[in-house]
Amino acid sequence: MPEFSTISTDIEDAILTITLNRPDKLNAFTREMMHELIAAFDLADADDAVRAVIVTGAGRAFCAGADLSAGASTFDYEKRAGWNPEAVGNSAYRDGGGMLTLRIFNCRKPVIAAINGPAVGIGATMTLAMDFRLASEAARIGFVFSRRGIVPEAASSWFLPRIVGIGQALEWVYSGRVFDAAEAERGGLVRAVHGPDDLLPAARAFARSLTNDTAPVSVALARQMLWRMMGASHPMEAHRLESRAMYSRGRSNDAKEGITAFLEKRASAYPDRVSADMPHFAPWMDDPDY
Repeated sequence: MPEFSTISTDIEDAILTITLNRPDKLNAFTREMMHELIAAFDLADADDAVRAVIVTGAGRAFCAGADLSAGASTFDYEKRAGWNPEAVGNSAYRDGGGMLTLRIFNCRKPVIAAINGPAVGIGATMTLAMDFRLASEAARIGFVFSRRGIVPEAASSWFLPRIVGIGQALEWVYSGRVFDAAEAERGGLVRAVHGPDDLLPAARAFARSLTNDTAPVSVALARQMLWRMMGASHPMEAHRLESRAMYSRGRSNDAKEGITAFLEKRASAYPDRVSADMPHFAPWMDDPDY
């Protein structure tokens, strides 16, 4: 793994742990952190030794939101250093949080957020493209945009209602209030709440339960199928995609191994690799242009 400045990475037991690593700034999100997180997900997809990804924060916070060190002009992109003023106000400008969540959306490995502390703004919305969110009892979560004079970002207007329902999403977004982990669990945002010392062990155990006995390509393909079909206009789209995927995987070496191992009552040793054997089915797995 390369050296990063705003995150750290570690691979153990086929799990890549990405840690947001600006603890003195409560892991506040910067443009550099966005680029480094995207690069880490690129590496995760390319490395067949990685079966799952966990994202957590260093110190007492998960991510306190955008770095506000620029003060009142933090979200004034025309004044931001290095930004092209001609791009502001037209289709050339892209939200950095959205660029990150779209990359996570395309990830080929299960992704788990281990929310160890405060997660507000982009600290909350970046987790929505992750498959599961586990929270510490110390976690505090807030979609605080209305209290900063801005709007939801990171494609959260697509993700959040699909995860918790439109009513709960609107309540949290309208009010902009910060709420505790217990409310996040009741609202369907987090899968489970753990003691601070138990959070990462629980996340790792959960990751292993998803990957220990499963075919990597099957998991990767299923992740894309389920996420992408959330936006499908009709179940026929799912039928079209699933029919092609079943045809492709049904004649794969993984399918032969999985069935043989089941009949022989032994553990499977799946030979296919995500980096080389993951099929792509257009147009269902194509990304639209910005």
